[in-house]
Amino acid sequence: MGKKIGILTGGGDCPGLNAVIRAVTRCCVYDYGWEVIGFKDGYRGLVMNDYMPLTYDNVSGLLDRGGTILGTSNRDNPFHFRCQNADGSVEYRDMSSQVMENLQREGVDALITIGGDGTQTAAYDFSKMGLPVVGVPKTIDNDLYGTDMTFGFQTAVNTATEALDALHSTAESHHRLMILEVMGRYAGWIALTAGMAGGADVILIPELAYDPAHIVEAIMRRRKSGRHYSILVVSEGVKQTNGSLVVRNVIEDSPDKIRLGGVGMVLADQLEEITGIEARAMVLGHLQRGGRTIPFDRILATRFGAAAAAALKQGQSGVMMALQGRDIVSVPLSEVAGRQRLVPLDDPLIEIGRSIGVSFGD
Repeated sequence: MGKKIGILTGGGDCPGLNAVIRAVTRCCVYDYGWEVIGFKDGYRGLVMNDYMPLTYDNVSGLLDRGGTILGTSNRDNPFHFRCQNADGSVEYRDMSSQVMENLQREGVDALITIGGDGTQTAAYDFSKMGLPVVGVPKTIDNDLYGTDMTFGFQTAVNTATEALDALHSTAESHHRLMILEVMGRYAGWIALTAGMAGGADVILIPELAYDPAHIVEAIMRRRKSGRHYSILVVSEGVKQTNGSLVVRNVIEDSPDKIRLGGVGMVLADQLEEITGIEARAMVLGHLQRGGRTIPFDRILATRFGAAAAAALKQGQSGVMMALQGRDIVSVPLSEVAGRQRLVPLDDPLIEIGRSIGVSFGD
């Protein structure tokens, strides 16, 4: 019998989302003879029953395209959904039963959720309500528990590495300190990987609290050896040894209230005052999320999408697809929900970095 599969993309946008949508749709339609629909703007589409049909033809040309044709949202938790009353007041309601009614009305047999921690936590909650769900791990931060890598991460690293390459020439020409602030929230995977690939002299990650004095030592050591410039890459969620964290603002009605950002500028001012060396900071920001998806992520996203469809075909539910070693496997959503994958302090890249003279500020 044919099945009807729903797909949604939740959380922040990410290179490779469209490649997953394409793989799921093509696999379901071509190989299994199933029908596929895509819910718009993440879980909001489930609550509002807003969707579009996905066919073999209308997913053509998506492989390298950034963003998501379905739209996405990182605010619309269906278990804590923002509703505006007739009098203009706002309240939050549990709309999960409405979601289940919508899916039943449309004849949707199973759901594939493409997203990070928040998306997969909600997916786990729906699986406990009896909905067949399979998750696909997405985040440029690479911090989703249970998988060795998420799609979109390598494209973000590529963007950050190209920025570091460009900063080298201007740093050397003006004998400056050039600081690149990258995303990652509380995980330092982007900063660590791009920093090593881009030849950064100082790499600051949230997992290692930094002492400005140690950064100054590394900078002055380079100057004494005749290198009058330094390249620093800083993850947005880094903390000083005194515990201070730079927060751009707080969004009270968001499930992720804290907005990080600005540590690069703070550090530039701090280091310039201490060393007397001109310092400049650049925030790479959402450039890391956009643009064309690199081949590695296109392939990984395709593998994830095909594996999610196959998992449903095999009758699996309440699982997330994960890359472990070279294999795509399924892991229980119960093990993924609410957990983060941080950079271990014994990570080989940290050890190699130290051995070649990179300072981690600790």
